[in-house]
Amino acid sequence: MSTPTAHATLRGVTRIYPSLVHALGPVDLDLRQGEFFSVVGPSGCGKSTLLDVLAGLSAPTSGTIAFEGRPVNGVPDGVGVVFQEDSSFAWLNVQDNVAFGLRRAGMEAAEIKRRVEYALGFMGLRDFATAFPAQLSGGMRQRVCIARTLVMQPRLILLDEPFGALDQQTRLLMGDELLRLWRETGATVMLITHALDEAAMLSDRVGVMSSRPGCFIDLAVTDWPRARDSRIVSDPAFGLLTARLWSSLRAESMKAIGRVA
Repeated sequence: MSTPTAHATLRGVTRIYPSLVHALGPVDLDLRQGEFFSVVGPSGCGKSTLLDVLAGLSAPTSGTIAFEGRPVNGVPDGVGVVFQEDSSFAWLNVQDNVAFGLRRAGMEAAEIKRRVEYALGFMGLRDFATAFPAQLSGGMRQRVCIARTLVMQPRLILLDEPFGALDQQTRLLMGDELLRLWRETGATVMLITHALDEAAMLSDRVGVMSSRPGCFIDLAVTDWPRARDSRIVSDPAFGLLTARLWSSLRAESMKAIGRVA
């Protein structure tokens, strides 16, 4: 069996902040072409820092990062990021929020219209095209943010706790939408999450990070079929997987809060 192509690579990556807080690393990671990879770890372990350096939003203190074989210096073309915070523009309706990045890039109006209409339909937002964010639920506002990323047609999608503020049932359903988006686009996805069940349900692989400075202490392969959805939580293997993740994570989480395992 051939080894999957590495879409993004990190080698010896660290991040030390000016305050001398050693937040991350060293980290070595290959994100495989077209995979869904999730990262879990204790609070403050550097998960979001990992996403930031991979996205080119901040530079690593040491080490190298490449996307599609090219060094990452600034946000690369083909990378889209969705954050936990609602980043929709309150003064724009849904349609204009989704079109914002395309217009800023100077794309032709006909292509903007085509992409926006597709994204609204795909994310179930067509009936809310003229609504404003304040008129939408939290889950729907996150759909707007995902649609705004989707229209840019990224080949690598980075998500930082996008459903963290939602209730459990809504998170599971949003996970189904995320899996559908992943299958439809063929993009590589990396998700940062605190929720072990979310990571276990969505991922091809789950990386467990240590307490700060964060590095990977476990890489769990799920062996789920590509055509999965939230019904996978009833599979007995799902419980075994979440138990493995917690077993790897428990001692590190206790370190993070200053307790001995």
